[in-house]
Amino acid sequence: MIELPKRIRPSVDAHINIVPYIDVMLVLLVIFMMTTPIIEQGIEVDLPSADAKMVDFTEQQPTIVTINRDGEYFINSLDDDGSDVSKGEKLPLGIIAGRVSARLEVYPQTKVFVRGDREVAYGSVVSLMSFLQKNGVEKVGIITESPEAK
Repeated sequence: MIELPKRIRPSVDAHINIVPYIDVMLVLLVIFMMTTPIIEQGIEVDLPSADAKMVDFTEQQPTIVTINRDGEYFINSLDDDGSDVSKGEKLPLGIIAGRVSARLEVYPQTKVFVRGDREVAYGSVVSLMSFLQKNGVEKVGIITESPEAK
């Protein structure tokens, strides 16, 4: 009887090389760390303090119009946790009213709030609220800082 030669199977390396995945993840981490501060916008405002009930924003993000101590207007200038982030783009009152009206047309249940610096003239806050109401905003809320936060 003739014996056939045995087949030699090459050894299979079943390990996964994860080094390229780690490299990609580190590059993405660096990119996100560098772009996040650029994307976020905010205005530094020293809010007046008052006892008030907290508003639940889980349903939809509100529209927030901010007036800084120099009387400049900004729109949606808060981070997700309600804190100021960095300097945002100042806008004229007419553009802010247009943007708020457009958002209310798309999302009629959107809440609109005014954040006024404690140093800004009371008349500026009232005229902003009046201007917003003339442009289709039925209810305007005011954002204050909790006395416990100080």
